[in-house]
Amino acid sequence: MQESSNDYRKYLNPAVISKLNSLELRARLVVEGFMVGLHKSPYHGFSVEFTQHRPYMQGDSVKDIDWKAYGKTERFFIKQYEEETNLKSYILLDSSKSMGYSSGTNISKLDYAITLVAGLSYLMIKQQDAVGLSLYSETIDKYFPPKTSRAYLQEMLKSLSSLTPSNKTNTATSLNIIAEKIKRRGLVIIFSDFFDDINSILKALKHFRYQKNEVIVFQILDPIERSFAFGNDAVFKDLETEDEITTQPYQIQKAYRESMESFLNKIKTECLNSNIEYNLIETSMPFDKALFSYIQKRSKLF
Repeated sequence: MQESSNDYRKYLNPAVISKLNSLELRARLVVEGFMVGLHKSPYHGFSVEFTQHRPYMQGDSVKDIDWKAYGKTERFFIKQYEEETNLKSYILLDSSKSMGYSSGTNISKLDYAITLVAGLSYLMIKQQDAVGLSLYSETIDKYFPPKTSRAYLQEMLKSLSSLTPSNKTNTATSLNIIAEKIKRRGLVIIFSDFFDDINSILKALKHFRYQKNEVIVFQILDPIERSFAFGNDAVFKDLETEDEITTQPYQIQKAYRESMESFLNKIKTECLNSNIEYNLIETSMPFDKALFSYIQKRSKLF
């Protein structure tokens, strides 16, 4: 008992989980570790039974209160029915070459995102929601429309397992194409470093909102992409164009950091102004931050 209560966080550690070859196992352990963590600080008391219950609100019928749930939690919950709890989620993953970057002992941005996408997909289907997946770079490389089947999950995990970073980024065009494919509004979740023309990207993100979709953005970065904490001399290579430049990082570190923070703040501000939930994730972070962001959004929709 002591081990299970203290060790759950190891399954949320990217360095630990990345050593497992099976993506399905990674997904399951991340979700199980996350579920245990929900019952501990800082998420103590948060209900994970969101497909069966929602908090009682003024105007709800007393006959729909789940008194067994009240006995366990001393909180009022309303029983929900299947037609109330179905959600279509559309997960979009940038697999362009820039997502292949990693520094030090960190896993690559793409590997980090793949594990998160697998975990989210596993969690959604476990909760009987429909989940779809789009893999994109210069164009749409794979498109899975949302379904609830566990066999369908296996197909998506298979594609994720064989995914490698390739091609240049064309995020805005890809997002606009996917937005047009969505015929029934739902929850759109996007994973990318967003290293592309920012104004075009922001316009494309708003495309989903015009269609009344809820949107969560996860901007995935390697820690050093924010800190620029390189050594004395370094050769920088663009992963997509293969252009190279030799410089002394400390000479441009201040200007780089200011430019990067301006870039990040613009994305964050524009997202918030458009009611798009924005999350900045570094590849050294445990996986629970992203999963909890999804759970919070999911619970607010019903």
